[in-house]
Amino acid sequence: MTTSTRALSVGAFSTLMLIALMMGANHVAARVAFNHGVDVATAVVFRSAVTALVVTALVVLQAVPVAFTGRHRKFLLLIGLLVGVQSLFLYSAVARLPVALALLAFNTYPLWTALWAALIYRKPPERAVLLAMPVILLGLALALDVLGAASGLGAAGQWSRIGVGVGFALMAAATFGAALVFTQHEAADIDGRVRTASTLGLASMVGLASVAVQGGFHLPDASAGWWGLAALTCLYGTAFTIMFTVLPRLGVVGNSAIMNVEPVFALILAWLILGQAIAPVQVAGALLVVGAVMVLGLRRRV
Repeated sequence: MTTSTRALSVGAFSTLMLIALMMGANHVAARVAFNHGVDVATAVVFRSAVTALVVTALVVLQAVPVAFTGRHRKFLLLIGLLVGVQSLFLYSAVARLPVALALLAFNTYPLWTALWAALIYRKPPERAVLLAMPVILLGLALALDVLGAASGLGAAGQWSRIGVGVGFALMAAATFGAALVFTQHEAADIDGRVRTASTLGLASMVGLASVAVQGGFHLPDASAGWWGLAALTCLYGTAFTIMFTVLPRLGVVGNSAIMNVEPVFALILAWLILGQAIAPVQVAGALLVVGAVMVLGLRRRV
């Protein structure tokens, strides 16, 4: 027996687009902070801890019921650790690559989400996901200029320049996809504010552990760095709260793909604010990725 799933409402689609815009702006703000003395671990601690405190205050003020089963506690711990590691990986990519390219590599996470759902919960990928996969990978290859044609460096030279950053972005995608799957299957019945406070609190602890290993915080050395740090904290916290409140109700595996429009926002903002630009063939690859995942996310499912 099959049941029809209605297309996303205008409100739901607009919410996902808003998340994409805020997350793209967050990463541009992070690059500003990184350019002025802030390091990855410091940024993760600030954005996660501040947001966790604000959301915890809302939970208390709004008297949100807090009740966890043993299973909830186990998976909330796992989700928080995954998001903390993902944050370190993704900001490490943003610090090494043009922002839009880092996000394009990271935004393969809908494919990782489908993969984890299949491996862990025996939920096979839909045919549409399998068809979209080669298109997304082709677009990503063009965007990253994997053969080094646009840069003139050749494949070896290009990968020596981008390889580490791309690796961090793909590891971030894999860990984030796992966090989304566990959230949908194991923690979707927990109030989104409670879940967000728990996740960000644990993510900040992962960041603090990294800060301790590196010998302390690396704070901004100029006013622009402080503005970047403040902006990334505000933008990330707001987007993250909406994401973990709304996405499980929308169906993470399918509709999370819509947010892959984020690199387009980041591309425009990075060009305007950071002066970052990429070759036309890379822009075409980015649009191919975004177009494929938009079609994937907006399809009608049965």
